Amino acid sequence: MITHVGVVGAGTMGVGVSQAFAARGFRTTLVDTSDETLDRARAAIVRDRRFAGMLGSASPCAPQEVMERLSFTTKLEGLADAGFVVENVTENMEIKRDLYRALEDVLPGECVIGANTSAIPITRLGSFTRRADRVIGTHFMNPAHLKPLVEVIRALHTSERTLRTTLELLRAIGKDSAVVEDSPGFVTNRVLMLTLNEAICLLDEGVAAAEEIDRLFVRCFGHAMGPLATADLIGLDTVLYSLEVLLREFNDPKYRPSTLLRRYVDGGLLGRKSGRGFFTYDT
Repeated sequence: MITHVGVVGAGTMGVGVSQAFAARGFRTTLVDTSDETLDRARAAIVRDRRFAGMLGSASPCAPQEVMERLSFTTKLEGLADAGFVVENVTENMEIKRDLYRALEDVLPGECVIGANTSAIPITRLGSFTRRADRVIGTHFMNPAHLKPLVEVIRALHTSERTLRTTLELLRAIGKDSAVVEDSPGFVTNRVLMLTLNEAICLLDEGVAAAEEIDRLFVRCFGHAMGPLATADLIGLDTVLYSLEVLLREFNDPKYRPSTLLRRYVDGGLLGRKSGRGFFTYDT
């Protein structure tokens, strides 16, 4: 029975994933490389839980209980007794490879690694370990603690036991699952990244303003937010990395990132997390 869950990477996704587990009674350890990043994550989780309390969230425990179940560390050794680890680090193959090899020396033998990647094939991530049968894709949507469904990716070597363990764990935190086979970008991001990129191209070409592009998708198609606001929420750097992975994996020019997207990322305009992307946000 899994009682301790690790979350590696304390960015936007790590903040959401860690509180999703802690709010459902799991002892949860959030790991990142710097205390500064962990301090920001802690503050973000406190803010989220207070906000949820104000809205009368259906979370089965009080905000203080959530924080008591969470621990924050820069040491992977904090995961030495974890039964499941969700990996959320940046979409960089070299960084992920080094992390998976380091986790190999720390995690218990039966521990499952859930890769929360945007586009990198899960089979390739599994090849960085000696436990490819215990590596599976767990693609949480942002914000991870609120979105009800997780895209679960079965890699080439993922065992039925690993799949069953993952689905049971997600059910335990109130998440539904959609199981798909391994392919770059999976289902969601293979479609979504094309949409976001094309919307950015339209903006760059002057076909319409950002507000009008998004309003068309919200008002005409019933989307909760438009593609440019969605890109800002995901993080423009993550969108760029994802498109680069898709372009490299499929060798298809339809995935070529917009010049405007590259310019925004080069200029540090990353969306909500930087305070400005296609729209401006309070930080």
